[in-house]
This record gives sequence, C-alpha cells and structure tokens, in this order.
Amino acid sequence: MALAIFDLDNTLIAGDSDYLWGQFMVDEGMVDADFFREGNDRFYQQYEAGTMVLSEYLAFALEPLTKYTLSELAEKHNKFMAQVIEPIMLDKAKALLKKHRDQGDYLLIITATSRFVTEPIAKKLGVDSMLAVELEIDGDRYTGKSVGTPTYQEGKVTRLNEWLAENPEHSMAGSYFYSDSRNDIPLLKEAEHSFAVDADPELTAFAKEQGWPVISLR
Repeated sequence: MALAIFDLDNTLIAGDSDYLWGQFMVDEGMVDADFFREGNDRFYQQYEAGTMVLSEYLAFALEPLTKYTLSELAEKHNKFMAQVIEPIMLDKAKALLKKHRDQGDYLLIITATSRFVTEPIAKKLGVDSMLAVELEIDGDRYTGKSVGTPTYQEGKVTRLNEWLAENPEHSMAGSYFYSDSRNDIPLLKEAEHSFAVDADPELTAFAKEQGWPVISLR
C-alpha cells in the first residue's frame, strides 16, 4: 500500500475552497461585504505569489466564524457544498482517486485550508484521511485561532511527518503527491512520484526542471 497524497484546492477541485468560502460569506451577508471582499482578494493574490503570511490570513479569515455556532456553520456549509463546491468537482480528479483506490493505495489530502472548510469536501471525495489547518473550539464555537502546525508550505512536511510517526504502517516509500501550487514544492520534493497538476507558472517550470509529469485534470 502506497501513500497517494493530494492537495485539494485547484488540484482535485477547479477552484480554491478557502477563497470561495470567503465569497460565499459575502454573498450570504455573514461579513461586511466591501471589507471582506477586499481582504479575501488581497490574501489570495499573496497566496498565489507565495508571499502570504498565514498567521495574518487566519486572523482575518477565522474571525467571522466566531459569530456563529457550530451547527449554524454546518448548515451554511451544506449550502456552500451544494451551490459552490459540487459544481467544481472534476470528473478526471474522481477518476484519478479511483485509480489509486483500485491500486490499493491510501488516499490522503493535505490542504492549507481549514478543516472546517475542507473536511466535508474530503468526505465527498471519499479519501481515507486528511490533514488541514486545525481550528480551536470552545464550547459550540470556533475561537478564531488555529492549533498546531498549519499545513502550509514546509508545514505540510512537518504535519505529514507527525502523521507518519503516529501511523507507522505508512511510509513515503512509493508515495505520490499531486499539487498545483509552488507553495507545495517542499512536500513535492519528499514524494517518490510528484505531479504538477494544472500548476502555476513557477511550479510548472520547477516540475519540468525536475522531470516531474505536468498534467491536467480539467
């Protein structure tokens, strides 16, 4: 059994779930529209450029969650899944997941987006497990803080190594990793079989230098 690891946003789905959740909150009147739209756009541009300071983004993005109970947010997320996420799920991505599943591989998503946003998507895709940015909960609400090492850039490697230590039946021997983003180069370097998927220009160039396959699931 090999580890088949996948980034989520713009890899297995045709969009960024974190950015789209921000847009959804604007559309639903959950946030101040002009303020949040400007910040959401600005941080996403920084993410694409590889310059985003994650602590600053999390402080911005998580604050609105503190205003709602977990059950209220779950209800909103159900609507988000139906209206926004399911239409951008990719048939070729589902086929790739099935291919690895049929090979007997263990399917693991590692995403820089919060577990709140991404866990329902991972369940819909039928993967075995996922690592994501973990959020602190107090009672029936999020506190607006994250816990542990965020799964972002080198943090994905750190969290994967922690997960491997806790799950010694798995290793990086024969492993695969699929991603679209230059932010994932640290983890792409760790996998035995690395793939650039509908990748940004920086990752595309780096992948070609490394001899990694450059593929599309669109």
